[in-house]
This record gives sequence, C-alpha cells and structure tokens, in this order.
Amino acid sequence: MKVPVEVEAIAIDPEGNSPIVILKEQGGERSLPIWIGLMEATAIATELEKISFERPMTHDLCIHILEAISCTLTEIEVTDLRDNTFFAVLRIERAGEIAEIDARPSDAIALALRAGANIYVNSNVFDSIEAQDDAKEQYIKEGGVSSEKQRLAELLERLDPEAFKYKM
Repeated sequence: MKVPVEVEAIAIDPEGNSPIVILKEQGGERSLPIWIGLMEATAIATELEKISFERPMTHDLCIHILEAISCTLTEIEVTDLRDNTFFAVLRIERAGEIAEIDARPSDAIALALRAGANIYVNSNVFDSIEAQDDAKEQYIKEGGVSSEKQRLAELLERLDPEAFKYKM
C-alpha cells in the first residue's frame, strides 16, 4: 500500500556528517530518514527553498527532457529497503501509459519536487524501519554496544599474536 509523504526536512547526521532527507507521513506520525549524498541534498534543498540558477541543474534538465517528449512524472515511490539500501521508482505517464523507472530515492525526490509529483512510501518500508527500531531497542536492553565491546575485548585477549602472518 502506498503511503503519501512529504519532505519534512533536510538534516545532517551528527555522527557521520552526512545529509539526511526526512519524509513524513501525511496526516500521520511516521517518518522515514534516508541518508543521501551532498549533491542530492543540495538539489532537494534548492527546490524546497525555490532557489533557481541561471543554467539548469541535472534534475531540472531531466524534467525539461520529460516535458520535451510529452511525458509527465506523476509520482515517485520509495518501494523497498534491502540490506540498508532504499529503492524507489519513478512513475512516468505518456499518452495514458505509465512506465516505472528504477531510481535512487534521493534523485526521485528531487525530481518529484520539481515536477510537483506525489511522493509515496510503500507501507512495507515503514514496517521494516519499525522492525529495525524494535531490534535496536532490544539490543540496547540486552547490553548493547558495551556488551559487544566486552565480547570483542575477550576475543582479542584469547588470540595468539603468533597466529598472525603479518606483523606491524
């Protein structure tokens, strides 16, 4: 099921100093943070702020190409989360036919904002995020990182330095 969302913000991850786009469920409480590249964050932010440039940027060019060939970007959807990677599709309409094109979510969002297209997240993606959050909470309750560090320290103490082929 497609859940309508809107771009709530562009933020910076304080740990990794990476940009994050935050999609928020329309009329709901769920949010979806997606780590993105600096260029894509810039493309999204400039469109949110309605900053225009003298020459078209890459996402502007894509929209101009679609218009020139009588196509319309009707919607984008973040469709999946596999191995910590989000997947998205562009839905493009031409002469009553819809084509789906694989895209990175960051590019899809930048294009959707420029085209005035709807942005959706598949409900399964929200479910996956919630399951990961539950697993993280359980991990923390069971000792979390400090427990992992302790196990790693114990493992290192048991290792025989002579077993290593290369010395530093």
